[in-house]
Amino acid sequence: MKIGYCFTGSFCTFERSFEALRALVAAGHEVLPIMSENAYYTDTRFQKAEEFSARVESLCARKIIHTVVGAEPLGPKSPLDILVVAPCTGNTLAKVANGITDTAATMAIKAHLRADRPLVIALATNDALSRNLANIATMLSHKAVYFVPMLQDSPKGKPHSLVAELEMIPSVIEHALRGEQIRPIFLTTPPR
Repeated sequence: MKIGYCFTGSFCTFERSFEALRALVAAGHEVLPIMSENAYYTDTRFQKAEEFSARVESLCARKIIHTVVGAEPLGPKSPLDILVVAPCTGNTLAKVANGITDTAATMAIKAHLRADRPLVIALATNDALSRNLANIATMLSHKAVYFVPMLQDSPKGKPHSLVAELEMIPSVIEHALRGEQIRPIFLTTPPR
């Protein structure tokens, strides 16, 4: 299976996402890495951008797509079986829900969804239960979009935040390819 795997800027979740990516590669899937420009170029307290990108490219044995021009052919010219966005920031979600295509990530998503191929969103955002709630609803109504189940990571400290259970990505992919959304989408405790 040919899987697109896109990182956007929720840097604190990159290691967990990398482990999900590793599981997909270990299962024998061909994985095409994609990064938003912020994810590709930004050094953070969690990792140096160049080092993290090198790890992703080494694992996937492919160069990362990190430009709008590079992502555009992911539509009809180089179709993917499924596209995973993990982590998907609230910013990226808002852009996609409102038809804005100005990053490698949003172009990859737009190009992929043109043919209603399955898109898996692993949300990680501090405003999911406030400004981005309408965007979640918009994307839930799209027949080809599947969410990785998520929960509040810190209900008292960050009452509007939701983070996907990134470890569930392989299972969500299996279900999405059958046209099924894993439920519940909103968890109260981590799955066992």
